[in-house]
Amino acid sequence: MAKYAKYNLRNSILDLLLRMEEGGGYSHLLISNEIKRKNILVKDEGLFTEIVYGTMERKLTLDFYLQSFIKKSSKIEAWVRMLLRMSVYQIVYLDKVPDYAVINEAVEIAKQRGHKGIASLVNGVLRNIIRNGVPNTDEIKNERERLAIETSHPEWLVNRWVQNYGFATTKQMCEANLNHNPISVRVQQLKLTRNEAMDQLRKEGYEIKPSLLAKHGIIIERGNIMKSQLFLDGCLTIQDQASMLVAEMLNVSPNMVVLDACSAPGGKATHIAEMMENKGEIHAYDLHKNKIKLIKDKADDLDLTIIHAKQQDARELATVHDASSFDRIIVDAPCSGLGVIQGKPDVKYNKSEQDIVRLASIQLEILESVAPLLKKDGLLMYSTCTVDPTENESVVQAFIQRNTDFHVDASFFEQLPKPVQHSEGRSAYGLQLFPQTFQTDGFFLTRLKHV
Repeated sequence: MAKYAKYNLRNSILDLLLRMEEGGGYSHLLISNEIKRKNILVKDEGLFTEIVYGTMERKLTLDFYLQSFIKKSSKIEAWVRMLLRMSVYQIVYLDKVPDYAVINEAVEIAKQRGHKGIASLVNGVLRNIIRNGVPNTDEIKNERERLAIETSHPEWLVNRWVQNYGFATTKQMCEANLNHNPISVRVQQLKLTRNEAMDQLRKEGYEIKPSLLAKHGIIIERGNIMKSQLFLDGCLTIQDQASMLVAEMLNVSPNMVVLDACSAPGGKATHIAEMMENKGEIHAYDLHKNKIKLIKDKADDLDLTIIHAKQQDARELATVHDASSFDRIIVDAPCSGLGVIQGKPDVKYNKSEQDIVRLASIQLEILESVAPLLKKDGLLMYSTCTVDPTENESVVQAFIQRNTDFHVDASFFEQLPKPVQHSEGRSAYGLQLFPQTFQTDGFFLTRLKHV
């Protein structure tokens, strides 16, 4: 990378965008790690983050803009197309970077990574865009296609959401996915109260407010929470407000025995351990061996000792535990992840309708496999970070129809936080949170009772 030193910022952005397109993790974590790894200057962190997020979020829109300026017969390498995307993003959406500077840096990168011909192509395309402007999406007559292009969501996904939720809700959801919700954190309640944590954070200069959905949650409106002393001391955990609801609605108490069937990275298991006052047993499993360390590390960071993390397919846990072994069970099921597009924008480009159907089948298998492990009158939380009824309400409906000793716990709805009790996502089978409604991930959760 030495030869790229002069243009280190844009080269680092391009490197990260290419990694993300190949399918890498949550954007905010990747960005934070890259800033540390490349020693990005503090003054450049904001621009770095903006260009990475914006380019990935608006990839389909940027491709729509570019297609008028690139010959259909042209074969363009992946890094060149990404360089053009990030350059067009800056030209169209950012005022802080002059157009001439965008072109000069893009051309220089093209020379360094490619050859004179590629540099000429990049120069020509970008100058034509500045001269002529980008195409107007108003000319797209079909409203669903236009929404898909304008908000950079695959058309199949827009059509699916319109079918499930109507055009108005779909439009709100697509637009919300282009915004960034503030980060929320969970207080390690065994170390300090939420009020104590908020007082300390304000002293450190953070702008914050309490979560209205999660009693242990704090919303960070301004400031890098990962640099807070409270975070460094293991008093805070980054977790979405909706995700915090799962443990808070499980009704645990000290000395219970709890199963977290699909646990990694361990946010819900550690939350449960805190609510159990670090007394009892939590058996946390994940299919992938390399993710078990994530659970253990998170428990260690928070000084929690009752979590036993092991590798196991959730569909085979009946071979590990006897029937009626657990007071509480959580199935935070593997899902399409279509509710976390704000934090991981590449999700919307990498999923298909076939994935949704396949995952729903797996989710039902997991529920049916762990159900016998729950004691009579025990509670089972089912949750996903997606916004598709096939993976949510339909899975729950199919499960309780086939397992008549389980039903949706009516008291679940009464115990929900007041702001969400009567939200549009409430149904007979659970609660669907949309990303546009409460500044949370798109998230589904419900509580089943073994009777």
